[in-house]
Amino acid sequence: MNKLYKLNQAINFPELRIIGPDEKQIGVLSREEALKKAAELKMDLVLITDKAKPPIARIIDFNKFKYQQTRKDRQGKKKDKSGDQKEIRFTPFIAQGDFGTRIERIKDLLKAGHKVKLTVKFTGRQITRKDFGDAILNRATSALAGVGTQESQPKMQGKLLWVIVSPKR
Repeated sequence: MNKLYKLNQAINFPELRIIGPDEKQIGVLSREEALKKAAELKMDLVLITDKAKPPIARIIDFNKFKYQQTRKDRQGKKKDKSGDQKEIRFTPFIAQGDFGTRIERIKDLLKAGHKVKLTVKFTGRQITRKDFGDAILNRATSALAGVGTQESQPKMQGKLLWVIVSPKR
């Protein structure tokens, strides 16, 4: 929670529109009356927006409010899968069994909603046979056609040939 709130004495407006702890509007009160009302309820007066005429403030338990905001932010981050990208590596001369195992793992990741970066790593003299890397990626993307879609053409970056596969919507 990056937003800073003005509390109690830090609010410098003569009149405020006040919302009570039950989320019902109390009305327009002077700053002093609003602070008294908040003190009676043993809660805090929190400025929600200063853009309105008059500015809007709420009477709430600020610690509880902060706790709920952090929980809400955390829940939002848990549900966000768009940033989750996994990487699976292949070699240009991979065995058929290893290839099948990796394809099954990629299918599981795509079904879970992750994007997967398929990477072929060339070592030593293998770099002279880029066509084998292309063949591996073509085989992989065709095997994944049912659950994922290839986002772009394979790209060469140093000793790595890669492509990104995203889950089908």
